[in-house]
Amino acid sequence: MLSNVASGALGRYGGLWTALGGLPAVERRAAYDYLHAVGLVALAGQRAGTLSGGQAQRVAIARALAQRPQVLLADEPVASLDPEAADDIMRLLRHLATQEHLAVLCVLHQIELAYAYADRVVGIRNGRIAFDRPCAELSRDAVRQLYLSEAA
Repeated sequence: MLSNVASGALGRYGGLWTALGGLPAVERRAAYDYLHAVGLVALAGQRAGTLSGGQAQRVAIARALAQRPQVLLADEPVASLDPEAADDIMRLLRHLATQEHLAVLCVLHQIELAYAYADRVVGIRNGRIAFDRPCAELSRDAVRQLYLSEAA
């Protein structure tokens, strides 16, 4: 799993050695830090294929962090997870946003998770922005409007 996370840094390096998966030792050490940030450092030596869905999602987040992004884009990060694992991932993303000062843009279809974890919600309908509001100002009616048929 450590190599999986460290591979997020490949884009910063060139050459044949990197093309074959080689990375400087500093990146492998940083991968431990990213695994620590997502709560998986104890599993650093484990194969990624043996992880639960929530753990695999945490590895994906750690790999994204290895890219040193200014914005973390998360497209349906909890779609295939059970409710407890989904809450864990959303808490992690919220922590990265608030404590690590990383901008997190998260696409969700579970509006309750958006209400629980988002600062701001942008609703999109038919490719257009239907609303863009702080969570505290978002009415349930505005959300329901997203799901009404065109004919209604």
